[in-house]
Amino acid sequence: MHILHIISSPRSNSYSARLGHQIVAKLLAAHPGSTVHERNLSNHPLPHLEEVFVQGIFTPAEARTPGQATAVQHSDEVIDEVLAADVLVIGSPMYNFSISSSLKAWLDHVVRAGVTFKYGPNGPQGLLTGKKVYLALASGGVYSGGSPMAAYDFMAPYLKPVLGFIGLTDVEVVRVEGTSIPDLEPTALAKAVDSVAV
Repeated sequence: MHILHIISSPRSNSYSARLGHQIVAKLLAAHPGSTVHERNLSNHPLPHLEEVFVQGIFTPAEARTPGQATAVQHSDEVIDEVLAADVLVIGSPMYNFSISSSLKAWLDHVVRAGVTFKYGPNGPQGLLTGKKVYLALASGGVYSGGSPMAAYDFMAPYLKPVLGFIGLTDVEVVRVEGTSIPDLEPTALAKAVDSVAV
């Protein structure tokens, strides 16, 4: 099994990264001999979408300018990583109730018409099927379990549909919550890890 671990927090010891590492460790224990590829979007950020990229993806490869080819290469690389993976572990801290801009940039490079999804007679069809996804989400507050703050959670409600759009429909949400709440923080990570079934 090949595992792709996406880290999007700029903090080296963030809860989302630690949770992601723990999920990967559980997967490796359950599937000896598996391999892991890690992409740290903070250490190696992807460029946000620019006109040259948009032009490039709508230009046949053989007709692209050097600038267009370079811009599209970022997208090709991250899509190839997803294609090679059997399991994805995607870590995201909550920033202003949503995901980090680095993770949004990654998604913008991965969600690509004709490559990771296509339009057919019945509408859009995701092309990245048959893969398992674990979302390792971290937040200072509590946003699940009927919390009054649930309406402010735009991480899982965004990530699950956009991943599903490209065929990644087997998604398990794992949350480390309350990391800014003194009574919850000491056990928050362990509780999240214990909830993961691999």
